[in-house]
Amino acid sequence: MNISSEVEQCIRDLASRGRTLNCYIYDTRAMREKIRYLADIMPTGVEVFYAMKANPHPAFLKAAFEAGARGIEIASLGEAEKAVAAGFSPEQLIYTGPGKSVEELRWGVEHGIRTIHIESLLEAHRLNAICAEAGKKQDVLLRINADFDIHEAQTTFSGGSKKFGVDEEKLVDVLPRILALQHLQFRGLHVYAASGVLNVADLLKNCELVFAMARRIEADYDGVVCDTIDFGGGFGIDYLETGHDFDPAAYARGLQQLLNEYDFAGRTFFLELGRYLAADSGWFCTEIIDIKESRGKKQVICAGGINHFRRPAALAINHPMAVLHLQRPALFEGQEQVRHEAVYFGGPLCTGADKLANNVLIEAADVGDIAVFGYAGAYGLSMSNIEFLSHQRPEEIVL
Repeated sequence: MNISSEVEQCIRDLASRGRTLNCYIYDTRAMREKIRYLADIMPTGVEVFYAMKANPHPAFLKAAFEAGARGIEIASLGEAEKAVAAGFSPEQLIYTGPGKSVEELRWGVEHGIRTIHIESLLEAHRLNAICAEAGKKQDVLLRINADFDIHEAQTTFSGGSKKFGVDEEKLVDVLPRILALQHLQFRGLHVYAASGVLNVADLLKNCELVFAMARRIEADYDGVVCDTIDFGGGFGIDYLETGHDFDPAAYARGLQQLLNEYDFAGRTFFLELGRYLAADSGWFCTEIIDIKESRGKKQVICAGGINHFRRPAALAINHPMAVLHLQRPALFEGQEQVRHEAVYFGGPLCTGADKLANNVLIEAADVGDIAVFGYAGAYGLSMSNIEFLSHQRPEEIVL
């Protein structure tokens, strides 16, 4: 992994302060460029929302706002409040996710958010009662647990038993009952099959299957039109640096072809992108505190672990990484070092699960150097076990 000169200089400046270095560095230029690029290439009617669960830091919300994202996909009242504080109007919010509380649904209705995505028949009745009490009608999408999945995805959200949405085979029973609720305005479907997909054809197949589902619903229910379809996210990031990045231009071309085939011009389509927009705008940087050999393998222990960067352990993957050498003097002769070895990187926590990377070939690393993990702009600090062992929270530096 290459580190930009701006990031490297920032790390060196921070290291010169004489304190143990443990931080995130953010540069949102890449995120802004992606949002603008997607707006240029996507078919008419496709709207890009920032899924702020990827990174709720104000710098990322500001980047989404200034780059022209259509809005924010939220999954909690806290996210809603942060999005509004960043400049987005409630009408630019779409609310997804299971287990929405009464308070959260009431806030959405009272503030007039764009859509609330229904996850169950009970949630539909709960929302309808809130709308009736407020004397309002709310636009909703119905989330479907489709009877298909994407096998090579990093994480799947459909197929099998899932907590997300209504099983596709139960639509015949559930949908008429939702359509009968007078204070809900059915606008269409939310079908999010998978996350972290690199194969464009897989995501396009998902679109095709969703379009066919919409057509069946419209044929079965007189007057019902699925005029809005939320595909979720799914654009993958090449964490393994194989050179096979997701190709959004190919996706845009394929989606346009499907829109033509199904005669879906004039409809609205949501993309809620989080990781794809935010990942390469952040780096987790943590100082190497100790190096020791244990039964034939080097253990590199850093100032921060899964309490500050949990994602590699949670998903059992290695992020791209590099070691920035600071040439600090050894404390004693014969001090352990790494020289062209496959090693384990962990943090200071009292658990064997505290893994930052494993079997990573490192040319050189010494105590006092800085381990830099790339693609850390998404699901970094906010996903981590921050309170575990009460270590000091890492700084977040915005370039």
